[in-house]
Amino acid sequence: MRTWRVLLIVIALVCGPAAGVGYAGPIPAAPNPPALPAIPALPGINTAAVQQWINAVVPAPPIVPPPDPIAAAPGTSADLVRLQQAVMPSNVGDPMFDQWPANLAAETPGAIIAARDVTATAAAVLAVPVRQALLLKFRTTDAYGGPSFATATLVIPATAWSGPGERPVVVNNLAIDALGRACTPGYTLAHGFNSHSSAGDDLPPTTQLAVLRGYAVLIPDHEGPRMAYAEPYVAGHAVLDSIRAVRNLRPEEFGASRFAMHGYSGGAIATRGAVGLIDSYAPELATVIVGAALGGVPVDYRMLAGSMNANLASGIFLAATFGVARERPEILGRMNNLARWAAISPLKDTCDSTFAPIGLLMLPADVAADMPDALHSPLADRIYAVTAMNGMKSPVPLYVYQGQQEFWIPAQGAHDYYLQQCALGARAQYRSVLGEHLIADALGYPEAAAWLDQRLQGIPAPDEC
Repeated sequence: MRTWRVLLIVIALVCGPAAGVGYAGPIPAAPNPPALPAIPALPGINTAAVQQWINAVVPAPPIVPPPDPIAAAPGTSADLVRLQQAVMPSNVGDPMFDQWPANLAAETPGAIIAARDVTATAAAVLAVPVRQALLLKFRTTDAYGGPSFATATLVIPATAWSGPGERPVVVNNLAIDALGRACTPGYTLAHGFNSHSSAGDDLPPTTQLAVLRGYAVLIPDHEGPRMAYAEPYVAGHAVLDSIRAVRNLRPEEFGASRFAMHGYSGGAIATRGAVGLIDSYAPELATVIVGAALGGVPVDYRMLAGSMNANLASGIFLAATFGVARERPEILGRMNNLARWAAISPLKDTCDSTFAPIGLLMLPADVAADMPDALHSPLADRIYAVTAMNGMKSPVPLYVYQGQQEFWIPAQGAHDYYLQQCALGARAQYRSVLGEHLIADALGYPEAAAWLDQRLQGIPAPDEC
């Protein structure tokens, strides 16, 4: 998938920007194309019986917690704690990513735990002149409000800032879309290109364009140490605390800087989580962050359960469900034996280049559950409700863009998010872009980047609500 993103974005950058269309009314639904069918319900097949058969045929796997267990979610049973710890991502051999600091609860969110100069490797990866690249490790907060940590890379251009005020900072929330720690942009920038690196991290070239513009760039590893892919609270906390960390580390250089965020697809999950949590979690950043552009926005996970389950997107959907479950172990508790074997297997450390092709099997989510119709269960309803983050107004201006022909992440979800933010009193714009998820990524980016640049230049954001 990331290879196709690279190709399509290159085409868009060569061809130039494509103007998006603003819509105030409902977005027409894009039907699944014939080449991307969902598996229909099979007559005469009892889902509950199949799940019972799986558990009868497949023995329960041995659950062996790692030697350095990760703190469990509050109220979790002892058996579920052991399972939650066993499905955590494996260590990558670098304490910046692996080691949980002692006395983490005593630190305030955004407090610097460690910093490492990674200029030598990061400069080679980024291929633009940089003065310094710093890998930061800082205190943040998990999905349940407990202490956690995250990492982020701060890239500072080689050229001096010649504009007014302090050097602005672009927060580049990349679509990490992964379950393993080696898949993060921070790991690649610190260790160089490797088999887990994604070429999509540099296309669209947000980091490079920002550096050449004279902006610093902050690249959060927003899935946290549990690699909680698609969990918006973890991602939002990590993004906001990465900004706090930069301001704590270099107050003389970035204490008065403007920060603006961009994220597409998985990066949009992090961006949406961050803007929704500013008022309650980091209110001091409401005047520091001057805007957020987000596209290909996965907002309504109930909607995605209908559009991504049991078709070619099912590998990504199942991986995202597992990522959320790492922070919300009540989901793990309803996995059947087959799913538990998968959850403790090497699959738990894979990137999307590995788990996305599993979609060719078009597996329904029920094949991993121990209850019938799992995506319409009371547990699923609770997860849908909490991850929707309804009622959380963005205090910063928003630019939302989405493909008109989206079929896996339907445009209606992003447009509903825009209308909700307008109703809450946020300043926002919406652009409907030609294409499905990948084409819209390429065609919608130039206008989103221009909008972001204007915010960093201090130009007030237009409001189209």
